[in-house]
Amino acid sequence: MTHWYPLEPCDESFFSTAPHVYTFVQDLPASPERVWASLVAPNSVADWTPLLRSIAWTSPRPFGVGTTRTVVLPGRAMTIREYFFRWEEGRRFSFYGLEANRPLFQRFAEDYIVEEGPSGCRFTWSFALEGTSKTRLGLNALSPVNALNFRTMAHGASRYFK
Repeated sequence: MTHWYPLEPCDESFFSTAPHVYTFVQDLPASPERVWASLVAPNSVADWTPLLRSIAWTSPRPFGVGTTRTVVLPGRAMTIREYFFRWEEGRRFSFYGLEANRPLFQRFAEDYIVEEGPSGCRFTWSFALEGTSKTRLGLNALSPVNALNFRTMAHGASRYFK
């Protein structure tokens, strides 16, 4: 039986106050409607990158504030249950981690923005995280590795939408 570790909720201010914030902006050769449709598809961004094993939406459509989903990393290294606190249909959503099967984060959140761009769509993906009292030093030391992993995930969009 999986043990779940609760994470603290947050709001949009966490993207400017978190100890670790990683933001990636990409111009994609796809319409904003196509990118949005992929974001809300059954496997969402897990289709873009091998760094995510699966994504399962655990709320019925239509999605909005209060929607939940579960994300699994490869090898079940980590599973996070997420709660969407911002939803602007067709343009933006943000969520925070409700709980995880590993006690790594005190708070974790992501923000996705889809806008018209010079070649189709400008996609902005932000990650914000704060470690627990036991993992903060490790997260500080691993910040360059985390930045590389998150960048790899975000740049998967460029390959996916070619």
